[in-house]
Amino acid sequence: MIALIQRVSAAQVVVGDETIGAIGPGLLALVAVQPNDGEAQAKRMLERLLGYRVFSDAAGRMNRSLADTGGGLLLVSQFTLAADTRSGMRPSFTTAAPPEHGRRWFERLVELARAAHAPGVETGRFGAHMQVQLVNDGPVTFWLEVP
Repeated sequence: MIALIQRVSAAQVVVGDETIGAIGPGLLALVAVQPNDGEAQAKRMLERLLGYRVFSDAAGRMNRSLADTGGGLLLVSQFTLAADTRSGMRPSFTTAAPPEHGRRWFERLVELARAAHAPGVETGRFGAHMQVQLVNDGPVTFWLEVP
């Protein structure tokens, strides 16, 4: 499982003319599921999303996690993160999970996150064409991968 996380002041996902997920300060996580991902990867990714220290403490150092700050979490499925771009001029998606496998484990990640993060978890819509709008705070962006 792969997540590209961004510390945000605000973020939202729009499908058509409808805002389907929005947060204030917190983390936007673009998430890709890989073919061998399952329960262990979903649980470990959630642990990392909630515990990764990307928020500033009183001294201005990145020492606080999403769990510490109580910020929002916006999870958006994005299979393109799992693309193989090592050769040629067109990405290959053989390293991304098939749609039903991806949906199953993305939805499981969302379920786990909602149970563990009381301040709130918002999502995009799996498989939809989405407009993701964000204000990256910092900018702070990290790539997390759970094998």
